[in-house]
Amino acid sequence: MRKLELKFLNEDGKTVTYSLEEPIEPADPQAIKSAMDEIIAQNAFTSTGGDVVSIKEARIVERTVEEIELG
Repeated sequence: MRKLELKFLNEDGKTVTYSLEEPIEPADPQAIKSAMDEIIAQNAFTSTGGDVVSIKEARIVERTVEEIELG
């Protein structure tokens, strides 16, 4: 499963991560940055450390799960 993680800094300087399942690929860095800028401008999200105030990074994360047969 792949996820797009949007990482912001909040008013306390802590990282706040929002994950989106099944992102459109290939990723469009300009569209992602524009969306993140809009999230900040619209004050769309808050966290325990206050509002998100700046972009930290964005990344696509892939998680692989392998089931173990136990009998």
